[in-house]
Amino acid sequence: MNPLWKDALDAAGARFDTTNVLDFGDAAGELIAARDGTVLAPLTHLGGIRVAGEEAKSFLHSQLTSDINHLSGGAVQHAAWCSAKGRMLASFIVRRDGNDYILQLSADLVPAIAKRLQMFVLRAKVTIADISDNVALLGIAGPKAADALRNAGLSVPEIMQSVDFADGQIVRLDESRFHIAVGAAAAGKLWQTLAATARPVGISAWRWLDIRAALPLISEATREQFVPQMANFERIGGVSFHKGCYPGQEIVARTQYLGKVKRHLYRLGAAEAMAAGDELFSVAAPDQACGMVISATASPAGGYEALAVLMESAADAGVQLRGRDGLTVSAAPVAA
Repeated sequence: MNPLWKDALDAAGARFDTTNVLDFGDAAGELIAARDGTVLAPLTHLGGIRVAGEEAKSFLHSQLTSDINHLSGGAVQHAAWCSAKGRMLASFIVRRDGNDYILQLSADLVPAIAKRLQMFVLRAKVTIADISDNVALLGIAGPKAADALRNAGLSVPEIMQSVDFADGQIVRLDESRFHIAVGAAAAGKLWQTLAATARPVGISAWRWLDIRAALPLISEATREQFVPQMANFERIGGVSFHKGCYPGQEIVARTQYLGKVKRHLYRLGAAEAMAAGDELFSVAAPDQACGMVISATASPAGGYEALAVLMESAADAGVQLRGRDGLTVSAAPVAA
């Protein structure tokens, strides 16, 4: 993390683990604020990769699942990068920055994904750079989030659009949630301005908002576990079935057109903590895993919530977290 950004968060009362802001002193209250009010979060669990050069567009179009050729300036896409077997190596929010492309992804994947992308550049006129230390990512969400941005002198984009400002960009994810990418040197001042309207919260509160929005984030714990359709990526515009080849394209397309998706995205509830990468087991067949947790956090209502990929038949029979005699969880499918 950039030292200037960390100093600003320290001054604001942030409590850290090794890499992320856990909370600002009241984790339970922050979860309730995320549910009921307007909140501001340092998105330290996310990082960024800049793809630049005159062939950046064609390069990314040939690698990612989304239609990069039609990503106009100001537009934002969900996307995935897959292995040859069609399994997601990473999930991205992709935006334009001038002629460059910014891939926003789980911070723990940035070094490996940047290195692997570089392997595919070959002779293309493309550069790949990890920008995580130079750019701070903030999230603001809630009924007054748009007003908070306007009060700070910032423009408010439409859903799945971005808008530039002097020090960065704002991305609107949905009606009431925004990501803000800002130069690390300017992040502290912007944080102070927005915190006058929005309550500072840590990673648990923001992760809960992602879970409620059914927005899956592939991390190191879940890398190469799912084809995109298992995580609903075709439903959020993260997969184009009208473009040319990319790694894993044949399997992704066959899965779609032959209707072979047996695992889908579910929201889970449990009395005890869950974590990304935890395996799930059917009560009816507890010796074989039937799914996996993508992300999880505490719930403002008590207990814990998660997003997971799960076999439909197992969800109907009942699901446990740790196999035989494990923790029983509730499972509800994410609507299309």
